[in-house]
Amino acid sequence: MEYIVKILKVEQVTHDVKRFVTTRPEGYTYTPGQATVVSVNKPSLKEAKRPFTFTSLTEDSNLEFIIKIYTQHNGVTDSMDDLKEGDELVINNPWGAIHYKGPGYFIAGGAGITPFIAILRDLKKKNKLNGNVLLFSNKTERDIILKEELDEMLGENVIYTLTREEKEGNESGRINREFLKKYVKDFDKHFYVCGTPEMTEEVNSSLGEMGVSADSLVFEG
Repeated sequence: MEYIVKILKVEQVTHDVKRFVTTRPEGYTYTPGQATVVSVNKPSLKEAKRPFTFTSLTEDSNLEFIIKIYTQHNGVTDSMDDLKEGDELVINNPWGAIHYKGPGYFIAGGAGITPFIAILRDLKKKNKLNGNVLLFSNKTERDIILKEELDEMLGENVIYTLTREEKEGNESGRINREFLKKYVKDFDKHFYVCGTPEMTEEVNSSLGEMGVSADSLVFEG
């Protein structure tokens, strides 16, 4: 089912990431971590669709999406770069396999953090963040989405690693088996993984080799 929502606010989050706040259809519900298929409500753009994750909480009066803009791709996000207050989006029913099952390790690459934002915000509101750790990989420090909020929520339980620069206070390199061995202290916990297909496959494979059961992995297949 399709719903038309109006954009109430557009804000720059990082140099290539924007926050879109929209109206919320009456009775529309979702679970933290879920996504929906989105398109721009203009005749020339309506058929170009792409999934985006809700970063708002389920009880919020408005919807929020935090979206990385790929201007070089000439796709959906490129067309969204010019959107402003008053423009409209078309959203569909919520879907997605990523949802909170219990304390564990959230492992994200770049915009792969978005399914975890609503989950972490929800846990903070319920005072249930304890026992959760975020391992977050980005190209450079300026690419880190919502760093201040993540630091405030997780403190020492968020570890950043940068793949294209070295900056004090951050690890360097990809999240691979060596990285996981360094920071994962309890392999019986849940593991929430979201990033590029290549990153997700590598992390899941490494965790499996390290003894993590398939039932403990939560990711979008």
